[in-house]
Amino acid sequence: MILQLDKASWHRSNCLIVPENIRLIFQPDHSPELMPVEHIWEDIRENHFYNQVFQTLDQVEDVLSLGLVELCSDSDRLRYLTFFPHLRILPLNATYYKFNRSDAE
Repeated sequence: MILQLDKASWHRSNCLIVPENIRLIFQPDHSPELMPVEHIWEDIRENHFYNQVFQTLDQVEDVLSLGLVELCSDSDRLRYLTFFPHLRILPLNATYYKFNRSDAE
């Protein structure tokens, strides 16, 4: 698993224990455009929150949920927004495993 982080002090602490199956990648200073989640939020803002005023927080949550579900169902768009060249790191011995319900039983 790869976890991309900014260089906040709590991400770089000597006390931070990183499990063996997680690899940390630190983005350069002052570069939020390199953080994949920023592109997800931008896409949701542009496609679901444009020129709207909400009366309740529940309405905001409903629109956000709809946007996330829509984005998750479009794997090509999600890949386009998040799969940056600097994140295309795969160990040579990686294998793909698709979990399904029968495996859990």
